[in-house]
Amino acid sequence: MIDLSSFSISKAYNLLAAGEISAVEITRAYIGQIEKKDRETHAYLEVFEDALAQAERAQKKIEKGEASFLTGIPFAIKDNILIKGRRVGAGSKILENFTAPYDATAIKKLKDQGAVFLGRTNMDEFAMGASTENSAYGPTKNPFDASRVPGGSSGGSAAAVAMNGALVALGSDTGGSIRQPASFCGCIGLKPTYGAVSRHGLISMASSFDQIGPITKTVGDTEIVFDAIKGIDFMDSTSCYVEASKKALTTFRVGVPRKLLEIDGMHPDVRKNFEESLQKFRSLGFEIKDIDLPTTTHALAVYYIIVPAEVSSNLARFDGVKYGFKKEGKDLLEDYLLTRREGFGSEVRRRIMLGTYVLSAGYYDSYYGKANAVRSLIKADFNRVLADVDVVVTPTTPTPAFLLGEKVNDPLAMYLADVFTVPANIAGLPAISLPSGFSESDGVKLPLGIQCVGRAFEEKTLFQVGKQFLGE
Repeated sequence: MIDLSSFSISKAYNLLAAGEISAVEITRAYIGQIEKKDRETHAYLEVFEDALAQAERAQKKIEKGEASFLTGIPFAIKDNILIKGRRVGAGSKILENFTAPYDATAIKKLKDQGAVFLGRTNMDEFAMGASTENSAYGPTKNPFDASRVPGGSSGGSAAAVAMNGALVALGSDTGGSIRQPASFCGCIGLKPTYGAVSRHGLISMASSFDQIGPITKTVGDTEIVFDAIKGIDFMDSTSCYVEASKKALTTFRVGVPRKLLEIDGMHPDVRKNFEESLQKFRSLGFEIKDIDLPTTTHALAVYYIIVPAEVSSNLARFDGVKYGFKKEGKDLLEDYLLTRREGFGSEVRRRIMLGTYVLSAGYYDSYYGKANAVRSLIKADFNRVLADVDVVVTPTTPTPAFLLGEKVNDPLAMYLADVFTVPANIAGLPAISLPSGFSESDGVKLPLGIQCVGRAFEEKTLFQVGKQFLGE
Protein backbone atom coordinates (compact mmCIF):
# COMPACT_ATOMS: atom_id res chain seq x y z
CA MET A 1 0.00 0.00 0.00
CA ILE A 2 1.44 3.37 -1.06
CA ASP A 3 1.36 6.19 1.50
CA LEU A 4 0.54 8.98 -0.92
CA SER A 5 0.74 11.67 1.77
CA SER A 6 4.51 11.18 2.14
CA PHE A 7 5.31 10.03 -1.39
CA SER A 8 7.89 11.90 -3.49
CA ILE A 9 9.61 11.60 -6.86
CA SER A 10 12.84 10.34 -5.33
CA LYS A 11 10.98 7.68 -3.30
CA ALA A 12 9.07 6.60 -6.38
CA TYR A 13 12.25 6.46 -8.46
CA ASN A 14 14.04 4.26 -5.91
CA LEU A 15 11.07 1.89 -5.53
CA LEU A 16 10.59 1.64 -9.28
CA ALA A 17 14.30 1.03 -9.90
CA ALA A 18 14.34 -1.71 -7.26
CA GLY A 19 11.26 -3.36 -8.75
CA GLU A 20 9.38 -3.04 -5.46
CA ILE A 21 6.51 -1.25 -7.15
CA SER A 22 5.36 -0.62 -10.72
CA ALA A 23 4.39 2.55 -12.54
CA VAL A 24 0.94 1.04 -13.06
CA GLU A 25 0.48 0.55 -9.30
CA ILE A 26 1.48 4.16 -8.61
CA THR A 27 -0.89 5.52 -11.26
CA ARG A 28 -3.72 3.29 -10.06
CA ALA A 29 -3.25 4.58 -6.51
CA TYR A 30 -3.60 8.20 -7.65
CA ILE A 31 -6.61 7.43 -9.85
CA GLY A 32 -8.22 5.76 -6.84
CA GLN A 33 -7.66 8.88 -4.78
CA ILE A 34 -9.15 11.05 -7.52
CA GLU A 35 -12.25 8.84 -7.61
CA LYS A 36 -12.50 9.12 -3.84
CA LYS A 37 -11.89 12.86 -3.40
CA ASP A 38 -12.58 14.75 -6.60
CA ARG A 39 -16.35 14.50 -6.58
CA GLU A 40 -16.26 17.11 -3.81
CA THR A 41 -13.06 18.98 -4.68
CA HIS A 42 -13.50 19.31 -8.48
CA ALA A 43 -9.77 19.69 -9.08
CA TYR A 44 -10.00 17.90 -12.45
CA LEU A 45 -11.93 18.83 -15.55
CA GLU A 46 -10.99 15.53 -17.16
CA VAL A 47 -9.17 12.37 -16.06
CA PHE A 48 -7.49 10.74 -19.03
CA GLU A 49 -8.82 7.28 -19.85
CA ASP A 50 -5.42 6.10 -21.05
CA ALA A 51 -3.51 7.00 -17.85
CA LEU A 52 -2.90 3.32 -17.02
CA ALA A 53 -1.80 2.65 -20.60
CA GLN A 54 0.71 5.51 -20.26
CA ALA A 55 1.95 3.89 -17.04
CA GLU A 56 2.38 0.56 -18.80
CA ARG A 57 4.58 2.21 -21.43
CA ALA A 58 6.58 3.89 -18.67
CA GLN A 59 7.04 0.56 -16.91
CA LYS A 60 8.54 -0.93 -20.07
CA LYS A 61 11.11 1.88 -20.12
CA ILE A 62 11.96 1.14 -16.51
CA GLU A 63 12.39 -2.58 -17.19
CA LYS A 64 14.70 -1.78 -20.10
CA GLY A 65 16.87 0.39 -17.85
CA GLU A 66 15.89 3.56 -19.71
CA ALA A 67 14.18 5.33 -16.81
CA SER A 68 14.79 8.89 -15.65
CA PHE A 69 13.61 10.51 -12.43
CA LEU A 70 10.23 11.29 -13.99
CA THR A 71 9.51 7.98 -15.70
CA GLY A 72 6.15 6.74 -14.41
CA ILE A 73 5.54 9.85 -12.28
CA PRO A 74 1.85 10.93 -12.35
CA PHE A 75 1.31 14.59 -13.30
CA ALA A 76 -1.78 16.77 -13.30
CA ILE A 77 -1.74 19.44 -16.04
CA LYS A 78 -3.44 22.83 -15.93
CA ASP A 79 -6.09 23.30 -18.60
CA ASN A 80 -4.10 25.98 -20.46
CA ILE A 81 -1.07 23.80 -21.29
CA LEU A 82 -1.37 21.93 -24.58
CA ILE A 83 -1.09 18.14 -24.83
CA LYS A 84 -1.37 16.99 -28.44
CA GLY A 85 -4.63 15.27 -29.27
CA ARG A 86 -6.31 16.17 -25.97
CA ARG A 87 -8.89 18.78 -25.13
CA VAL A 88 -7.63 22.07 -23.72
CA GLY A 89 -9.90 24.95 -22.86
CA ALA A 90 -8.27 27.40 -20.42
CA GLY A 91 -11.35 26.99 -18.22
CA SER A 92 -13.42 28.89 -20.81
CA LYS A 93 -16.58 28.16 -22.76
CA ILE A 94 -15.06 29.86 -25.80
CA LEU A 95 -12.58 26.97 -26.17
CA GLU A 96 -15.07 24.25 -25.30
CA ASN A 97 -14.08 20.92 -26.92
CA PHE A 98 -10.99 22.42 -28.59
CA THR A 99 -8.31 19.77 -29.18
CA ALA A 100 -4.63 20.69 -28.91
CA PRO A 101 -2.83 20.26 -32.28
CA TYR A 102 0.65 20.00 -30.71
CA ASP A 103 2.50 19.54 -27.43
CA ALA A 104 3.69 22.43 -25.29
CA THR A 105 7.49 22.30 -25.01
CA ALA A 106 7.25 21.54 -21.27
CA ILE A 107 4.89 18.64 -22.07
CA LYS A 108 7.20 17.31 -24.78
CA LYS A 109 10.10 17.28 -22.32
CA LEU A 110 8.02 15.39 -19.76
CA LYS A 111 6.85 12.91 -22.41
CA ASP A 112 10.46 12.29 -23.39
CA GLN A 113 11.14 11.28 -19.79
CA GLY A 114 8.13 8.97 -19.61
CA ALA A 115 5.91 10.98 -17.27
CA VAL A 116 2.27 9.93 -16.90
CA PHE A 117 -0.45 12.55 -17.43
CA LEU A 118 -3.45 11.88 -15.21
CA GLY A 119 -5.69 14.63 -16.54
CA ARG A 120 -6.30 18.35 -16.95
CA THR A 121 -7.08 20.52 -13.95
CA ASN A 122 -9.59 23.27 -13.35
CA MET A 123 -8.54 26.93 -13.45
CA ASP A 124 -9.80 30.50 -13.53
CA GLU A 125 -10.84 31.29 -17.08
CA PHE A 126 -7.75 32.19 -19.14
CA ALA A 127 -5.86 32.31 -15.81
CA MET A 128 -7.73 35.45 -14.69
CA GLY A 129 -8.47 35.16 -11.01
CA ALA A 130 -7.18 34.29 -7.57
CA SER A 131 -9.71 31.69 -6.48
CA THR A 132 -10.60 29.29 -9.37
CA GLU A 133 -14.17 30.55 -9.05
CA ASN A 134 -14.01 32.10 -12.53
CA SER A 135 -13.95 28.75 -14.33
CA ALA A 136 -16.76 28.18 -16.83
CA TYR A 137 -17.05 24.69 -15.33
CA GLY A 138 -17.64 25.61 -11.71
CA PRO A 139 -15.27 26.30 -8.81
CA THR A 140 -12.66 24.03 -7.29
CA LYS A 141 -12.81 23.65 -3.50
CA ASN A 142 -9.96 23.67 -1.03
CA PRO A 143 -9.11 20.12 0.14
CA PHE A 144 -8.53 21.45 3.69
CA ASP A 145 -12.00 23.04 3.87
CA ALA A 146 -14.57 22.57 1.11
CA SER A 147 -16.23 25.88 2.01
CA ARG A 148 -13.09 27.77 0.94
CA VAL A 149 -11.25 28.50 -2.29
CA PRO A 150 -8.03 26.71 -3.29
CA GLY A 151 -6.57 29.92 -4.73
CA GLY A 152 -6.03 30.64 -8.37
CA SER A 153 -5.67 30.58 -11.18
CA SER A 154 -3.91 27.20 -10.80
CA GLY A 155 -6.31 26.15 -8.06
CA GLY A 156 -7.14 22.83 -9.66
CA SER A 157 -3.47 21.89 -9.92
CA ALA A 158 -2.76 22.83 -6.28
CA ALA A 159 -5.88 21.04 -5.04
CA ALA A 160 -4.95 17.91 -7.02
CA VAL A 161 -1.58 17.70 -5.27
CA ALA A 162 -3.01 18.61 -1.85
CA MET A 163 -5.68 15.89 -2.00
CA ASN A 164 -3.07 13.34 -3.14
CA GLY A 165 -4.71 13.23 -6.56
CA ALA A 166 -1.35 13.75 -8.30
CA LEU A 167 2.27 13.52 -7.23
CA VAL A 168 3.13 16.68 -9.20
CA ALA A 169 1.13 19.28 -11.10
CA LEU A 170 2.02 21.89 -13.67
CA GLY A 171 0.49 25.34 -13.40
CA SER A 172 1.09 28.75 -14.88
CA ASP A 173 1.95 31.91 -12.98
CA THR A 174 1.16 35.41 -14.28
CA GLY A 175 0.89 37.32 -11.01
CA GLY A 176 1.02 34.60 -8.37
CA SER A 177 -1.16 31.90 -9.91
CA ILE A 178 1.14 29.06 -8.83
CA ARG A 179 2.38 30.44 -5.52
CA GLN A 180 -0.92 31.69 -4.13
CA PRO A 181 -2.86 28.41 -4.57
CA ALA A 182 0.19 26.48 -3.36
CA SER A 183 0.07 28.57 -0.18
CA PHE A 184 -3.70 28.08 0.27
CA CYS A 185 -3.37 24.31 -0.24
CA GLY A 186 -0.19 23.64 1.78
CA CYS A 187 2.01 22.83 -1.21
CA ILE A 188 5.24 24.15 -2.72
CA GLY A 189 4.87 26.32 -5.81
CA LEU A 190 7.63 27.68 -8.05
CA LYS A 191 7.45 30.56 -10.51
CA PRO A 192 10.68 30.29 -12.52
CA THR A 193 12.66 33.23 -13.87
CA TYR A 194 10.87 34.71 -16.88
CA GLY A 195 12.15 32.83 -19.93
CA ALA A 196 13.66 29.92 -18.01
CA VAL A 197 10.78 27.63 -19.06
CA SER A 198 9.40 27.85 -22.60
CA ARG A 199 5.92 29.35 -22.98
CA HIS A 200 5.41 27.52 -26.28
CA GLY A 201 2.10 25.68 -25.95
CA LEU A 202 0.86 27.75 -23.01
CA ILE A 203 -2.37 29.59 -23.86
CA SER A 204 -1.37 33.19 -23.34
CA MET A 205 -2.89 35.55 -20.84
CA ALA A 206 -0.15 38.19 -20.53
CA SER A 207 2.87 37.18 -22.57
CA SER A 208 5.48 39.24 -20.74
CA PHE A 209 4.44 37.77 -17.37
CA ASP A 210 3.32 34.13 -17.90
CA GLN A 211 5.51 31.25 -16.76
CA ILE A 212 4.93 27.50 -16.45
CA GLY A 213 6.04 25.98 -13.15
CA PRO A 214 5.53 22.99 -10.83
CA ILE A 215 3.41 22.47 -7.72
CA THR A 216 4.75 19.71 -5.47
CA LYS A 217 5.02 18.49 -1.88
CA THR A 218 8.80 18.70 -1.50
CA VAL A 219 11.44 21.17 -2.61
CA GLY A 220 13.43 18.25 -3.99
CA ASP A 221 10.53 17.35 -6.29
CA THR A 222 10.23 20.97 -7.40
CA GLU A 223 13.92 21.01 -8.32
CA ILE A 224 13.67 17.76 -10.29
CA VAL A 225 10.71 18.99 -12.33
CA PHE A 226 12.22 22.42 -12.94
CA ASP A 227 15.47 20.84 -14.18
CA ALA A 228 13.42 18.70 -16.56
CA ILE A 229 11.40 21.50 -18.16
CA LYS A 230 13.82 24.47 -18.16
CA GLY A 231 15.96 25.58 -21.08
CA ILE A 232 16.08 27.55 -24.29
CA ASP A 233 13.46 26.72 -26.92
CA PHE A 234 13.66 27.99 -30.50
CA MET A 235 9.82 27.92 -30.57
CA ASP A 236 9.74 30.66 -27.92
CA SER A 237 11.74 33.78 -28.73
CA THR A 238 11.53 34.96 -25.10
CA SER A 239 13.07 31.78 -23.72
CA CYS A 240 16.57 32.01 -22.33
CA TYR A 241 18.62 30.28 -19.70
CA VAL A 242 21.77 31.41 -17.96
CA GLU A 243 23.30 28.71 -15.78
CA ALA A 244 23.96 30.37 -12.43
CA SER A 245 26.74 29.35 -10.08
CA LYS A 246 26.25 25.87 -8.64
CA LYS A 247 28.14 26.75 -5.46
CA ALA A 248 26.16 25.51 -2.45
CA LEU A 249 25.81 28.04 0.35
CA THR A 250 25.18 27.08 3.95
CA THR A 251 23.88 30.40 5.22
CA PHE A 252 21.97 33.14 3.45
CA ARG A 253 21.18 36.80 3.76
CA VAL A 254 17.41 37.31 3.88
CA GLY A 255 15.89 40.67 2.98
CA VAL A 256 12.57 41.75 4.55
CA PRO A 257 10.70 44.65 2.84
CA ARG A 258 8.98 45.99 5.95
CA LYS A 259 7.16 48.81 4.16
CA LEU A 260 5.51 46.36 1.75
CA LEU A 261 4.17 44.46 4.78
CA GLU A 262 2.36 47.55 6.09
CA ILE A 263 -0.83 46.86 4.16
CA ASP A 264 -4.40 47.01 5.39
CA GLY A 265 -6.21 43.72 5.64
CA MET A 266 -3.33 41.40 6.51
CA HIS A 267 -4.65 38.59 8.68
CA PRO A 268 -3.08 38.58 12.16
CA ASP A 269 -2.21 34.88 11.83
CA VAL A 270 -0.31 35.63 8.61
CA ARG A 271 1.70 38.38 10.32
CA LYS A 272 2.41 36.19 13.34
CA ASN A 273 3.42 33.24 11.16
CA PHE A 274 5.72 35.44 9.10
CA GLU A 275 7.61 36.63 12.19
CA GLU A 276 7.87 33.01 13.37
CA SER A 277 9.28 32.06 9.96
CA LEU A 278 11.90 34.79 10.23
CA GLN A 279 12.85 33.45 13.64
CA LYS A 280 13.23 30.01 12.09
CA PHE A 281 15.60 31.47 9.49
CA ARG A 282 17.61 33.04 12.33
CA SER A 283 17.82 29.69 14.11
CA LEU A 284 19.26 28.23 10.88
CA GLY A 285 22.01 30.84 10.97
CA PHE A 286 20.57 33.10 8.28
CA GLU A 287 21.15 36.84 8.48
CA ILE A 288 17.91 38.85 8.51
CA LYS A 289 18.12 42.35 7.09
CA ASP A 290 15.40 44.98 6.65
CA ILE A 291 15.38 46.32 3.09
CA ASP A 292 13.57 49.02 1.16
CA LEU A 293 11.69 48.33 -2.07
CA PRO A 294 9.86 51.65 -2.42
CA THR A 295 8.39 51.19 -5.88
CA THR A 296 6.84 47.79 -5.08
CA THR A 297 4.00 49.61 -3.33
CA HIS A 298 2.88 50.50 -6.88
CA ALA A 299 3.25 46.94 -8.19
CA LEU A 300 -0.41 46.00 -8.01
CA ALA A 301 -1.45 49.12 -9.92
CA VAL A 302 1.24 48.50 -12.55
CA TYR A 303 0.16 44.88 -12.90
CA TYR A 304 -3.51 45.70 -13.38
CA ILE A 305 -2.69 48.15 -16.16
CA ILE A 306 -0.13 46.17 -18.15
CA VAL A 307 -1.74 42.73 -17.81
CA PRO A 308 -5.22 43.76 -19.05
CA ALA A 309 -3.53 45.53 -21.97
CA GLU A 310 -1.80 42.27 -22.94
CA VAL A 311 -5.03 40.36 -22.30
CA SER A 312 -6.90 42.65 -24.70
CA SER A 313 -4.34 41.91 -27.40
CA ASN A 314 -3.95 38.17 -26.77
CA LEU A 315 -7.66 37.38 -26.56
CA ALA A 316 -8.55 39.24 -29.75
CA ARG A 317 -7.91 35.97 -31.63
CA PHE A 318 -10.91 34.26 -30.01
CA ASP A 319 -13.65 35.34 -32.39
CA GLY A 320 -15.62 32.18 -33.21
CA VAL A 321 -14.14 31.99 -36.71
CA LYS A 322 -10.80 30.20 -36.35
CA TYR A 323 -11.58 27.72 -33.56
CA GLY A 324 -13.68 27.09 -30.49
CA PHE A 325 -17.18 28.20 -29.55
CA LYS A 326 -19.26 30.17 -32.07
CA LYS A 327 -22.61 31.91 -31.69
CA GLU A 328 -24.34 32.63 -34.99
CA GLY A 329 -25.67 36.16 -35.64
CA LYS A 330 -27.29 37.86 -38.56
CA ASP A 331 -23.94 38.95 -40.00
CA LEU A 332 -20.21 38.59 -39.38
CA LEU A 333 -20.01 41.47 -36.91
CA GLU A 334 -22.84 40.04 -34.83
CA ASP A 335 -21.11 36.63 -34.93
CA TYR A 336 -18.10 38.26 -33.28
CA LEU A 337 -20.14 40.19 -30.72
CA LEU A 338 -22.36 37.29 -29.67
CA THR A 339 -19.51 34.77 -29.59
CA ARG A 340 -17.33 36.89 -27.33
CA ARG A 341 -20.24 38.00 -25.13
CA GLU A 342 -21.40 34.43 -24.48
CA GLY A 343 -18.04 32.70 -24.72
CA PHE A 344 -16.15 34.84 -22.21
CA GLY A 345 -16.97 35.09 -18.51
CA SER A 346 -17.42 38.35 -16.61
CA GLU A 347 -13.83 38.64 -15.31
CA VAL A 348 -12.37 38.08 -18.78
CA ARG A 349 -14.70 40.68 -20.30
CA ARG A 350 -13.79 43.10 -17.51
CA ARG A 351 -10.06 42.80 -18.20
CA ILE A 352 -10.48 43.00 -21.98
CA MET A 353 -12.42 46.26 -21.59
CA LEU A 354 -9.92 47.69 -19.12
CA GLY A 355 -7.00 46.70 -21.36
CA THR A 356 -8.59 48.15 -24.46
CA TYR A 357 -9.19 51.40 -22.59
CA VAL A 358 -5.60 51.83 -21.37
CA LEU A 359 -4.30 51.14 -24.89
CA SER A 360 -6.67 53.54 -26.59
CA ALA A 361 -5.66 56.83 -28.16
CA GLY A 362 -5.36 59.55 -25.54
CA TYR A 363 -4.83 57.14 -22.66
CA TYR A 364 -1.88 55.01 -23.83
CA ASP A 365 0.79 57.39 -22.53
CA SER A 366 -1.13 58.29 -19.38
CA TYR A 367 -1.62 54.70 -18.25
CA TYR A 368 0.21 52.00 -20.22
CA GLY A 369 3.34 54.07 -20.87
CA LYS A 370 3.65 55.18 -17.25
CA ALA A 371 3.00 51.68 -15.95
CA ASN A 372 5.86 50.32 -18.05
CA ALA A 373 8.14 53.08 -16.76
CA VAL A 374 7.33 52.11 -13.17
CA ARG A 375 7.84 48.46 -14.10
CA SER A 376 11.44 49.33 -14.98
CA LEU A 377 11.85 51.05 -11.61
CA ILE A 378 10.54 47.98 -9.78
CA LYS A 379 13.06 45.79 -11.63
CA ALA A 380 15.84 48.23 -10.70
CA ASP A 381 14.76 48.19 -7.04
CA PHE A 382 14.97 44.38 -6.92
CA ASN A 383 18.35 44.33 -8.67
CA ARG A 384 19.70 46.85 -6.18
CA VAL A 385 18.45 44.94 -3.15
CA LEU A 386 19.45 41.49 -4.44
CA ALA A 387 23.01 42.69 -4.85
CA ASP A 388 23.14 42.79 -1.05
CA VAL A 389 20.87 39.89 0.01
CA ASP A 390 20.34 36.39 -1.39
CA VAL A 391 16.54 36.28 -1.19
CA VAL A 392 13.67 38.65 -0.45
CA VAL A 393 11.08 37.13 1.87
CA THR A 394 7.40 38.02 2.35
CA PRO A 395 4.23 36.14 3.21
CA THR A 396 2.86 34.52 0.05
CA THR A 397 -0.63 35.88 0.65
CA PRO A 398 -2.10 38.45 3.06
CA THR A 399 -4.78 36.03 4.31
CA PRO A 400 -5.44 32.28 4.54
CA ALA A 401 -7.84 30.74 2.01
CA PHE A 402 -11.05 32.78 1.96
CA LEU A 403 -14.61 31.52 1.70
CA LEU A 404 -16.17 30.60 -1.63
CA GLY A 405 -18.15 33.59 -2.86
CA GLU A 406 -16.58 35.98 -0.34
CA LYS A 407 -14.83 38.16 -2.94
CA VAL A 408 -16.57 37.28 -6.20
CA ASN A 409 -18.46 40.58 -6.34
CA ASP A 410 -15.53 42.68 -5.15
CA PRO A 411 -12.80 42.53 -7.82
CA LEU A 412 -10.51 44.96 -5.97
CA ALA A 413 -10.54 42.79 -2.84
CA MET A 414 -9.79 39.76 -5.03
CA TYR A 415 -6.88 41.57 -6.71
CA LEU A 416 -5.33 42.35 -3.31
CA ALA A 417 -4.74 38.61 -2.83
CA ASP A 418 -1.82 39.06 -5.27
CA VAL A 419 -0.16 41.96 -3.45
CA PHE A 420 2.95 40.00 -2.40
CA THR A 421 3.29 37.76 -5.46
CA VAL A 422 2.87 40.29 -8.30
CA PRO A 423 6.26 42.09 -7.84
CA ALA A 424 8.28 38.99 -8.79
CA ASN A 425 6.36 38.68 -12.08
CA ILE A 426 6.84 42.35 -12.87
CA ALA A 427 10.59 42.00 -12.28
CA GLY A 428 10.78 38.60 -14.05
CA LEU A 429 12.46 37.01 -11.02
CA PRO A 430 12.14 33.45 -9.66
CA ALA A 431 9.98 32.98 -6.58
CA ILE A 432 8.90 30.02 -4.50
CA SER A 433 6.13 29.56 -1.94
CA LEU A 434 6.93 27.29 0.99
CA PRO A 435 4.44 25.90 3.54
CA SER A 436 5.10 27.79 6.79
CA GLY A 437 2.32 26.87 9.19
CA PHE A 438 -1.41 27.08 9.73
CA SER A 439 -4.17 29.44 10.71
CA GLU A 440 -7.10 27.91 12.59
CA SER A 441 -10.64 28.97 11.69
CA ASP A 442 -13.78 27.31 13.07
CA GLY A 443 -11.73 24.30 14.12
CA VAL A 444 -10.17 23.86 10.65
CA LYS A 445 -6.45 24.34 10.05
CA LEU A 446 -5.80 26.43 6.93
CA PRO A 447 -2.29 26.37 5.41
CA LEU A 448 -0.09 29.46 5.24
CA GLY A 449 2.93 30.11 3.03
CA ILE A 450 6.10 32.15 2.96
CA GLN A 451 7.53 33.44 -0.32
CA CYS A 452 11.20 33.70 -1.28
CA VAL A 453 12.22 35.78 -4.32
CA GLY A 454 15.71 35.31 -5.76
CA ARG A 455 18.02 36.68 -8.41
CA ALA A 456 17.32 35.90 -12.06
CA PHE A 457 18.20 32.29 -12.98
CA GLU A 458 19.20 31.49 -9.38
CA GLU A 459 16.43 29.00 -8.71
CA LYS A 460 19.08 26.79 -7.07
CA THR A 461 19.39 29.35 -4.28
CA LEU A 462 15.64 29.16 -3.68
CA PHE A 463 15.87 25.37 -3.52
CA GLN A 464 18.72 25.52 -1.01
CA VAL A 465 16.81 27.98 1.18
CA GLY A 466 13.62 25.93 0.90
CA LYS A 467 15.28 22.65 1.80
CA GLN A 468 16.83 24.16 4.91
CA PHE A 469 13.60 25.88 5.94
CA LEU A 470 11.56 22.67 5.55
CA GLY A 471 14.28 20.35 6.87
CA GLU A 472 14.61 18.26 3.72
